[in-house]
Amino acid sequence: MKDLQFVKLGGSLITEKQKPQTPRLDVLQRLIHEIATFRSEHPDTPLILGHGSGSYGHMAAQKYQTQKGVQTREQWLGFVEVWRQARALNNLAVEACLAAKLPVIVFPPSAMITSTAGQVTAWNITPLRRALIAGLIPIVYGDVVFDRRLGGTILSTERLFLELAPRLRPQRILLCGQEEGVWTDYPQRQHLAQRITPENFPHIMPALQGSSAPDVTGGMLEKVKNMLDLVQRIPHLEVLIFSGEQAGSLIQALRGEAPGTVISAF
Repeated sequence: MKDLQFVKLGGSLITEKQKPQTPRLDVLQRLIHEIATFRSEHPDTPLILGHGSGSYGHMAAQKYQTQKGVQTREQWLGFVEVWRQARALNNLAVEACLAAKLPVIVFPPSAMITSTAGQVTAWNITPLRRALIAGLIPIVYGDVVFDRRLGGTILSTERLFLELAPRLRPQRILLCGQEEGVWTDYPQRQHLAQRITPENFPHIMPALQGSSAPDVTGGMLEKVKNMLDLVQRIPHLEVLIFSGEQAGSLIQALRGEAPGTVISAF
């Protein structure tokens, strides 16, 4: 769809990731307000909103090793607990959206997707397309899914975006987290990469490391590699990694600015 943008609110941004099931409601509400302001300026611009689980999912997932598979009774109880926590945070996000008068509708992965060895093998996105055509804002989020080989596993929001992007062809993917972008000297955080392309990525890759907080779905290195692969498959696509900690950064990104690191094919 023309001008379609995917927006992800990082779990470490909208929750206190080191404190179990602790939302940062002020941050969440501010970010949603920025989306609502942009939407009022550009009512016909289609958006898909996603969010991570932060302290609502990763700790439980790590305890039960849900990402690696679900077979035993205890693991299935853990599967349900991860689902419950992810859904609880999603409910908070939905309520914030509705309070801001955003016409959102949720497409929970656990009810819609089947995977095999962690790879999506069945996802009927026709209802999601219809929601976009109707002017609604679909919400997806990191969630458990049933898996033909593993029993069950977890799909992150970014994995969902990677699946949706080739089918919906967004113009931009905005990954709004805590980090200002991709640091070339992590953890010192003195030098920010302005743009990452397949050409300069080998020089940046050694500096990338994962998150310091519990995160079962990968860190910055995996994020950048996945997005580089995506922009090479969709050459017009631009991915932006930036911080949502500063007020106004999200709406700047939605308006086409680049407050963090841009990932592109060229």
